[in-house]
Amino acid sequence: MPEPKHRPELESIDERYSLSGNLRAHDGHGVSKGTRRRVIVASFIGNFVEWFDYAVYGYLATTIATVFFPSGNRTAALLSTYALFAISFVVRPIGGFFWGSLGDRVGRKNALAFSILIMSGATFCIGLLPSYASVGMLAPALLLAVRIVQGFSAAGEYAGSSAFLVEYAPPSKRGRYAAVVPASTATGLLFGSLLAALMSATLSTDQIHSWGWRVPFLLAAPMGLIGRYIRNKLEDTPEFRELASNDDAVRAPTKELLSSYWRVGVIASGAVLLNAVGFYVILSYLPTYLTEEMGLDETRSFVATTIALLTYVGFIILTGALSDRFGRRRVLLSASALFILFTVPAFMLLASHSFAVIVIVEVLLGAMLTLNDGTLPSFLSELFPTHVRYSGFAISFNLSNALFGGTAPFMATLLISVTHSKLAPAWYLMGAATVSMVAVLLARETAHRNLSSAGDHDPGEASSITEAASAARVP
Repeated sequence: MPEPKHRPELESIDERYSLSGNLRAHDGHGVSKGTRRRVIVASFIGNFVEWFDYAVYGYLATTIATVFFPSGNRTAALLSTYALFAISFVVRPIGGFFWGSLGDRVGRKNALAFSILIMSGATFCIGLLPSYASVGMLAPALLLAVRIVQGFSAAGEYAGSSAFLVEYAPPSKRGRYAAVVPASTATGLLFGSLLAALMSATLSTDQIHSWGWRVPFLLAAPMGLIGRYIRNKLEDTPEFRELASNDDAVRAPTKELLSSYWRVGVIASGAVLLNAVGFYVILSYLPTYLTEEMGLDETRSFVATTIALLTYVGFIILTGALSDRFGRRRVLLSASALFILFTVPAFMLLASHSFAVIVIVEVLLGAMLTLNDGTLPSFLSELFPTHVRYSGFAISFNLSNALFGGTAPFMATLLISVTHSKLAPAWYLMGAATVSMVAVLLARETAHRNLSSAGDHDPGEASSITEAASAARVP
């Protein structure tokens, strides 16, 4: 095959990639800037709605413990609340198989538009549930049922949104585009934290327990309808449309994934571990930790977490860009190393009872986490080829989150109770970082590779911007 000639008019690195043997000419091309903006907005809003719905449960854990469980033993009630939180994650791998298969067979857009309706409806139902005082043990049973539906729906959101953005993005900007997913997730958490802080500051305890706790859940219905409307206005991704037009969509993507890409799936599941534990410990469990273990009042603990979330959103886009420049592996390994070195000292500083110190520590922990969270969506999307991308991402991501993410608040509370050490959650988080580091070391570099042939390369094989340009022999 003759070498592609250098064309001076091709000034952008994306255009030069399109001449390379590593990237197809249509990767990220043929899509207008206006369409890309709409894709980003739709992904942000849809993901925000789903994860606000899902995460508000964590911020209201102490209230839910009082409303849905018998009084008398506060620790037992809190453990029960977190047990329901964890049990709802058990269904997420099942949801991962379902949504992944659906998204790989009928399209990313259709799966995402359907999942947001289920999530919003389930969250709205929580706001209508009766309390333990009204119906006894039926109350937590109903809560569990609705949480399982939430978990099933959430299983498809993160993976689907990431695949959607990566397949629309220019090759050199996939990290930045995919970072919109954790940014919108954090914004949903931020909105939930702000609402919890506002209620804590303006309502009495009796008002919150009688009706105030229902407000965040009831907001799910209108927000979900808005998210659904915006998603329905978009076309599916160029990658999937090409796959469908060539009739290359796999009828049984899960079977294909488990038979041909199981090694990649194992690596992906391990790489997710720091995100799974870190996300729920730092951004969901920490307000409860500060209140229950450190004696900080609820309003101040919510304010501290809100400030950390604000900075987290800003950092997350930056780390997506860093991974585009330096590669996914390097940024992910840096995140694991920082958590191994600094998690325990950071938790020791939380005991200072200084609000300023607590805020600084939360901001730094959040910044460390963004190195992982801002890079992971593009890394996982690029690990798998187009025809099993949704399935591979959804199954590996949700398996780790089911085993370790959903159980993180429960395990943190249980470990403190068993060991009588308030540093137990820090050691648990360090262990997760260590496993993630090993998994990433076993993975290949994914940045700037051909999306359709992802997963076909040997682990450990590196790629970079320089290699891509060199392969195209563009001076």
